[in-house]
Amino acid sequence: MTIPDSLTPESLYMSAYPSVPSALAEALSNKGYESLTQVQSAVIEPSLAGRDLLVSAQTGSGKTVAFGLAMAGDLLGEEDRLARADTPLALIVAPTRELAMQVARELTWLYGPAGARIATCVGGMDMRDERKALARGAHIVVGTPGRLSDHIKRGSLDTTGIRVVVLDEADEMLDMGFREELEHILEGTPETRRTLMFSATVPKGIANLAARYQKDAERVRTESEQRQHGDIEYRALLVAPGDEENAIVNIVRHSDSESALVFCTTRAAVNKLMSRMGNRGFPVVALSGELSQKERSNALQSLRDGRARVCIATDVAARGLDLDNLGLVIHADLPRDPATLLHRSGRTGRAGRKGVSALIVAPKARRRVERLLGDAKIEATWGTPPSADEINALDDARLLADPSLTRPIHESERAMINALIEQHGAEQVAAAFLRKQREGRSAPEDLREVDTTPPKRRERTERGDRGDWADREPREKRGKSERKGFDDAVWVQLNVGRKKNAEARWILPVLCKAGGLSRDDIGAIRINPSDTHVELTREAAARFFETIGEGGTVEKGLRAEPLDGAPSAPARFDRNDRSDRDERPAPRLRKKPYDPDAPRHLSGKKPYKKKFSSEDNTPAECAPSPQTDYIQDDREKPARPAKKFSKVHAKDGWKPPMRGKAKPGKGAPKAAGKGGPKSGKPSFQKGGKPLKKHRKPAPKA
Repeated sequence: MTIPDSLTPESLYMSAYPSVPSALAEALSNKGYESLTQVQSAVIEPSLAGRDLLVSAQTGSGKTVAFGLAMAGDLLGEEDRLARADTPLALIVAPTRELAMQVARELTWLYGPAGARIATCVGGMDMRDERKALARGAHIVVGTPGRLSDHIKRGSLDTTGIRVVVLDEADEMLDMGFREELEHILEGTPETRRTLMFSATVPKGIANLAARYQKDAERVRTESEQRQHGDIEYRALLVAPGDEENAIVNIVRHSDSESALVFCTTRAAVNKLMSRMGNRGFPVVALSGELSQKERSNALQSLRDGRARVCIATDVAARGLDLDNLGLVIHADLPRDPATLLHRSGRTGRAGRKGVSALIVAPKARRRVERLLGDAKIEATWGTPPSADEINALDDARLLADPSLTRPIHESERAMINALIEQHGAEQVAAAFLRKQREGRSAPEDLREVDTTPPKRRERTERGDRGDWADREPREKRGKSERKGFDDAVWVQLNVGRKKNAEARWILPVLCKAGGLSRDDIGAIRINPSDTHVELTREAAARFFETIGEGGTVEKGLRAEPLDGAPSAPARFDRNDRSDRDERPAPRLRKKPYDPDAPRHLSGKKPYKKKFSSEDNTPAECAPSPQTDYIQDDREKPARPAKKFSKVHAKDGWKPPMRGKAKPGKGAPKAAGKGGPKSGKPSFQKGGKPLKKHRKPAPKA
């Protein structure tokens, strides 16, 4: 079923939404709600009362309040307040600790007038405190799959009275590998329960789970589901390799957002970027899986209070987090799939607020990002990060537009203003004001220029199945590849060569790391026996020698120095020149040429006799030809097949094939009468050592 646009009545009370209990309507009014969103209006339809629901809606559409309203009828019934809870009535399952704690906060103010008691069970918290809270009684329990399943196994969570089970971000819980925990939780609740599944997308796994544990579920879609993140502006910013961190600094400085969220793929990248941003003067916090629950909660609270402006996080923060003052999301590392892109960007632009999602893109990754945006059905604006001049100009414009400059002067301030102007002068006072405003700001970074023109698409020829491109020339007509910036290249000589195992695969990263270069700054690399020549652009060469300083020491044992002009190409070996081979002896032939007049018996060897049939035993007629006879005489006698050795074979001079020598300690002992002791006992101990009584006496001196 498809739900129409959001309802916008003049009042949110019982006349507009009769299915909303009065206690919850009071909470919504106190919170400032004037209307409900599409998904919130959909789940409270009278026709859906008491039915299982499978709801899909975009992030930031108010799903937490939606399932809070949907389960109100099952918890309250006709009453305005909840009675004392002996056992929990509702169970909310969320994928992460942060989302579970956020859901608990939302339900606290929503069900506050109804007198509901809410308990949380999340990983990383003290389990004894959670057991005490459950023992005191709770109407609604919110937790993560692993901790809730653990409480059920230990018997501290009684699920016999559960009326409603809500799975929030169900697709993420399946992706995180919580299928067994979810099945254990659902199987431990009564069959008469009501099951509500909320998810941004409904993949095949969610559909299978719903078909198994839901009864005649109603599929709820919203019209805004087809429009991905209409309140978010996507920007794809091209950055030169090595300038990613500088670009993030400039983007944050240029933004008007009170807080920013930067996503990285690994914990190591989070720690590295956090150190860099902290050194640049930004109040920054981190959020990753290695932190404790207390540290993660403090980091989020710092963002909400304004004590921190930048949060650097892994994808653990990509789901469910709702920060009111978050207007900027930066993808320092590109997301792995369209779903991750949408969930990361969904942290901003929530509940009608505007936001910006910026992707840091290397020029070589442009095609990949275009495919990623196309799969996510998102249109992005391509460009470059703000430069240092743009940021300084924006700072000056913000200062001139500061409302404190246009505020009327109060009488209590006039005496001090006159004293400042009389003692220091108006110009000096203005300079002091300007310095005070610029003191707490981080200086913007200078970024290298990058080519923003999209790469040309190459079309295949009719022989495209063989990988031939239309713009490809024959090999003999292609010359040296023309690369931008290498027309006036500078050659650098390194003091290592082939004799010291120099290879381009380790020379290239060493130069990039020590000299602040990128792969696009380096051209040809020629490795000679005793040195190596590297081609650099003139701009990169100046930056390289400025970075490594005097002496040209790249690292210990590796030095670099510029060359005057291009080095001469090394001499190549001419394969067609065979003048040095005239005095060599002629190659040895494997077979002698056939001579029909050659004798039949060569080197005293007799030819093989051909067997004649009993019908025709005339040797002259059946004699082999001279060619066949010669070849048979010149070949070696073929080896006989391996047979069991006997005296008959010994007469022919044939011996059994050689076998490997027995290892020490594994040889069979000699039998009695053949060199061994007369008793027939083995003459060797274990390990191959002979018995002492059988050892030969030492020779006399």
